[in-house]
Amino acid sequence: MDFNFNPEDEAFRMEFRAWLDANKQFAPRSREMLMAEGKNAFEEQKRWARKMAEGRWLAPNWPVQYGGRGAGILQTIVYNEELARAGVAAPMIGMGTTMFGPTLLHWGTEEQKQRFIPPIMKAEEVWCQGYSEPGAGSDLASLQTRAVEDGDYFVVNGQKVWTTIAQYADWIFLLVRTDPDAPKHKGISYLMVDMHSPGVTARPLVQITGNRGFNEVFFEDVRVPKKNLVGEKNQGWQVAITTLMFERSGGGGDRGVLMQCHELVELAKSLPRNGASAWDDASVRQKIAEFYCEATALRYTGYRQLTRRLKGMPPGPEGSMMKLCGTELNLRIQLFAMELLGPYSQLEFNAPFAVDKGKWSFRMLAARGGTIAAGSNQIQHNIIGERVLGLPKG
Repeated sequence: MDFNFNPEDEAFRMEFRAWLDANKQFAPRSREMLMAEGKNAFEEQKRWARKMAEGRWLAPNWPVQYGGRGAGILQTIVYNEELARAGVAAPMIGMGTTMFGPTLLHWGTEEQKQRFIPPIMKAEEVWCQGYSEPGAGSDLASLQTRAVEDGDYFVVNGQKVWTTIAQYADWIFLLVRTDPDAPKHKGISYLMVDMHSPGVTARPLVQITGNRGFNEVFFEDVRVPKKNLVGEKNQGWQVAITTLMFERSGGGGDRGVLMQCHELVELAKSLPRNGASAWDDASVRQKIAEFYCEATALRYTGYRQLTRRLKGMPPGPEGSMMKLCGTELNLRIQLFAMELLGPYSQLEFNAPFAVDKGKWSFRMLAARGGTIAAGSNQIQHNIIGERVLGLPKG
């Protein structure tokens, strides 16, 4: 594959770079600790999203008629490179631009697109994801939240869990069981539900990091118009898989871990050890170099996936491989940071005297979650073993 960008891609780069240079002062601090810092931090993200929306930079890969720029695959790569160069991140205001919007563009009716896409592109409506349940996590198709037809409505009862940003969301894309007698992958439907509807209750869950990003969400006789059904009734599993593909394509990439390798270098240089710095220890440098090599290997694995997409081929196993390897590498990086910090690793986020304001201990506590989210790493092992290596099911 030729990794040189064509003139159109470079023009796209220069336009976005100029916009970022003029507007990056509006970007909030790292979104990493977003939900630990409360509603004010979330509102900062929304303001940044609206600023990006003004320049049509919130989702540049979306079609022009829906407020995007029609950016191609390579221009999307350029977009992410320029965000990293500027030291800012795309805003985190739910799953509208990353998961639900692309799904609706594929499966939605024109009426649904006209109603729901513009508010996403203007950062006016926040979306969350209603998939996992207390008894249906990795085995998502076992979900039991029910939707029963009543005239022009579905009446929804049930519970979801691990619902990110549900306490601030305006809408939820929800998997429900509409035929309890069908096989578990059948009889599922995909609904758009107004989070302000009577009978919807979101309860934040406090994590070990102090983060309140996840929620339990309860549905008690919630009435949902039938026009909010995406795809066909009882065929929602197909729609759900589309959303999962978009979710996993962003899980465990190389850019975040490469940046953390550079941050590890700065951390090692700042920590004293035996009359010098930790960076002066050859074993420390070797370990960080090992992390960097693995992150670079992830980057080239991503290029393999990119090559398939450019050739018009369906997604391959690279998404599962990057999610699996990226999240496990991230976990090992955080554990090594704890070794470097020694006793300072016990100081929590924003504690007095914490090195780097305690961001490393926060990341360490959060890192295990990455190996579970978007399909646990055990599930990814199964996918790779069965679908790539041809191994028998365990």
